[in-house]
Amino acid sequence: MDCPRDGTALIEERVHGIEVDHCPQCNGRWLDHHQLDELEATRAKEHERRGTVRYAQRESDLRCPVCAQQMSAFNYRAYDLELDTCRDEHGFWLDVGEDGRVRDIVDERVRGLRRSLSAEAAWGNFLDGLGGRGGGGPWETVRRLFRGR
Repeated sequence: MDCPRDGTALIEERVHGIEVDHCPQCNGRWLDHHQLDELEATRAKEHERRGTVRYAQRESDLRCPVCAQQMSAFNYRAYDLELDTCRDEHGFWLDVGEDGRVRDIVDERVRGLRRSLSAEAAWGNFLDGLGGRGGGGPWETVRRLFRGR
C-alpha cells in the first residue's frame, strides 16, 4: 500500500499499541476503519467516546490507498482537525501529528464530561438543599417571611 500524500510505500508499525501503516517520508499514518476507534480507546472508555465523529464533510485531495477512490475530508468531532477518510470505510489518513491531536481531543472531551457530571451533581445537591429537609433550607426561610414568623 502506498502513501496517499507522496506515493511512498507504507510500512507497518505499532503506535499506541495499534498496528498501523506509516509513511517513512511524510510521517503520515493509515488507520484501518476500526483503528480510529482503537486510538480513541487508548484515552477514554466507550461511553466517554460516544458522539458524532465527522463534521463538515467535503471532498479530499487524497485517494484511498486501498481502493484508489477519492476520499472525503471532515472536521474531527467538530474540532479544528481535518482528517481524511475513505467513503467505502477502508480507513482514515492522519497526517503527521494528527494521531496526537486525536488523543488530546479525546482527553479534552473526557475532562468536559467529568466537569459536566460534577456540575450536575452539585446542582442536584443544591436543589436537595432547597427542598427544606428537616424543616430547614432557604425555602423554609422564605415561607417564614411570608407567614410573618
